[in-house]
Amino acid sequence: MKQKTVGILLFDEVEVLDFAGPFEVFSLANVPEMTASPFAVKTISEKGKLITARNGLKVCPDYSFSNHQVLDIVIIPGGYGAETKEINNPNIIKWIQDQNKKASITASVCTGALLLAKAGILDGRKATTHWMDIDRLESEFPSVQVQREVKFTDEGSILTSGGISAGINMSFHLVARLLGRDIARQTAKRMEYNIVL
Repeated sequence: MKQKTVGILLFDEVEVLDFAGPFEVFSLANVPEMTASPFAVKTISEKGKLITARNGLKVCPDYSFSNHQVLDIVIIPGGYGAETKEINNPNIIKWIQDQNKKASITASVCTGALLLAKAGILDGRKATTHWMDIDRLESEFPSVQVQREVKFTDEGSILTSGGISAGINMSFHLVARLLGRDIARQTAKRMEYNIVL
């Protein structure tokens, strides 16, 4: 299996576990017969500069929109910054649209679903988001088939997850889909995280 590059979007006021949860899952996934990790996980922000996540955590992205490599999997986290600022940032929305055309998988965590919806990626698809924002997703984007009371939705190349920790569940689901359930279970055991696959 060829190593896949996972790109995780960062922006000011991003929810920490929205990006850190998937980062941990994909970074720790390991296939014994592979010499390299199956996933190269990279963080990307619009300008590549230091961002301030929720509650003041400072994070330095690996790349900017202008210099990152080709991505196989794109993770769009949520948080206050997504739902109040970046949803109105045309550069972010265009980047998401462009990456969705190139990547094999685009996935959102929490209110990252609002960014996917704004980009038109969720039209006619099943999707979910944080329970506090699910009414907003449904009212602002009526063409989205909103799913309630689920941890994540899988529409093939497009996945969405509920709030915060649900992104970890979705990430394990993706690892299981791409590498098999045994690898996902081994990764979960290493993280001491209980999953049902």
